[in-house]
Amino acid sequence: MAGNSRRPGARRNPGSKKGPTKGSGGKGRKSLEGRGPTPPAEKRPNHKSYRGEGGSSSASAPRRPATEERSAPRRPPTRRDDPDGPQTVLGRNPVVESLRAHSPAIALYIAQNIDVDDRVRESIRSASERGISVLEVPRGDIDRMADGAVHQGLALSVPAFDYLHPDDLLEEARQRAHLQKVEPLLVALDGVTDPRNLGAVLRSVAAFGAHGVLLPLRRSVGVTPVAWRTSAGAAARVPVGRATNLSRTLSAWLDEGLVAVGLDGDADADIDHLDDAAGPDAARGPLVLVVGSEGKGLSRLVRETCTASVSIPMAGEFESLNASVAAGVALAEIARRRRG
Repeated sequence: MAGNSRRPGARRNPGSKKGPTKGSGGKGRKSLEGRGPTPPAEKRPNHKSYRGEGGSSSASAPRRPATEERSAPRRPPTRRDDPDGPQTVLGRNPVVESLRAHSPAIALYIAQNIDVDDRVRESIRSASERGISVLEVPRGDIDRMADGAVHQGLALSVPAFDYLHPDDLLEEARQRAHLQKVEPLLVALDGVTDPRNLGAVLRSVAAFGAHGVLLPLRRSVGVTPVAWRTSAGAAARVPVGRATNLSRTLSAWLDEGLVAVGLDGDADADIDHLDDAAGPDAARGPLVLVVGSEGKGLSRLVRETCTASVSIPMAGEFESLNASVAAGVALAEIARRRRG
């Protein structure tokens, strides 16, 4: 014990070789000698010049061989929340439903050692038949894609939706209407933020013979994978445009000869008197039906831009319809008048 401890308060011999020297801060002389001058930037591994990312010394920086760069496998994309950019569908039911609805897709990612069930088999078969890449990756890669969301070992990478310019949307609607020997009929959504509502509207547009859907760029849902699935494939058949300013685009369409009719629960006229409110035979002519959100309805500028506003008569005093149901009811009435 005596050789490994010292009595409290005892002082060391100043001439002893053990222990720190005076003024060393507790360190030996060798550790205080320093590491010499700082090397040039191109010789420091953590400096950007060492990796060839900039400066005149980049030519001498080591680089990975080109063959290694080409052969390195690409990692799956990370999940994105941007509704207009590429997205990732996660989970077995959402993935198989997206493939059933023929949603556009880039790649199907399957976690290694996954428990294969009928949904996984159907997803692989459907993706293979459509020429979609099927990639088996470590589960950690899909965890990174999911960013904390439940994925069940299955992910589908979906490209960004291709929207039309409002002018191109109107021209496309006119061409489709000409082939059907009718006037163009479009639907514009104002402030609809639920992708399921948008999907249902697309389905009604396809079912009742309308020729396109216009969405505002801001404060509106886009054609997300959820909207695509809800449309039951109608999103693949109905052209969709995006307007930077909805009221301005509607005003331009009015100059092109269209009539804009807004659905408004507070309107004096109802859908049965559409022609009285919007003009003689408005339902048969070039028409854009404008539908607002369930909570706020039409915005002030959009309502003022519309040629007329109509409501949908309902039995209950406090009953209301969401955007997709209201659009379906109005489109059904317009289609009935066009057939009559």
